[in-house]
Amino acid sequence: MTLAFDTAGLEPGFSNPVFDSQSVFRNVLNAIAYPGAIEQLARRPGAPEGVTPAMAAVALTLCDLDTPVWRDAALSSDAVATYLRFHCGVPVVAEPAEARFALIGDAVAMPRLSAFEAGDERYPDRSATLVITVPSLTEGPRRQWSGPGIPRRRAVSVAGLPDWFWADWALNQGLYPLGVDVLFACGDAVVGLPRGIAVKE
Repeated sequence: MTLAFDTAGLEPGFSNPVFDSQSVFRNVLNAIAYPGAIEQLARRPGAPEGVTPAMAAVALTLCDLDTPVWRDAALSSDAVATYLRFHCGVPVVAEPAEARFALIGDAVAMPRLSAFEAGDERYPDRSATLVITVPSLTEGPRRQWSGPGIPRRRAVSVAGLPDWFWADWALNQGLYPLGVDVLFACGDAVVGLPRGIAVKE
């Protein structure tokens, strides 16, 4: 069966899909390998309103037919759904627990971390990755991150998160090797927060 899309006004994806997605994939790997370090993306696709270039680039690179995507209310427009389906072929799901990737445009109103799939003992890799838009990666409350990929500790100052986020993160980190992973997206940059990273004030 062939799916039909209304592509009027559809934002373009990568100008060179193979080369650009490979570049962004390396950026994402670096962000996960070196948690808390800001990774600037060299490739910027077009994106519908409300979707940052970094979030769009991550979605175009990592999401496909096998990665159900959940969007929050800030990204619930038909334009965003059409963009994801056309460029990535993703199934868009209605519930956070059904998603392998969650795209969150309004961090303050996001669901609690426990609402997302944390994987299970046989398949910890089946957990969700949350891509969260934030207003700044440098101007929020300072937290000390420690764990794999961080020599000793790293001070990170992500802005715009809900008050409960770091308490929920401590519970999530305690589930390791289960738990969700997070990519914070701001403009055309990302910061990775894998599930094994401990965060303290």
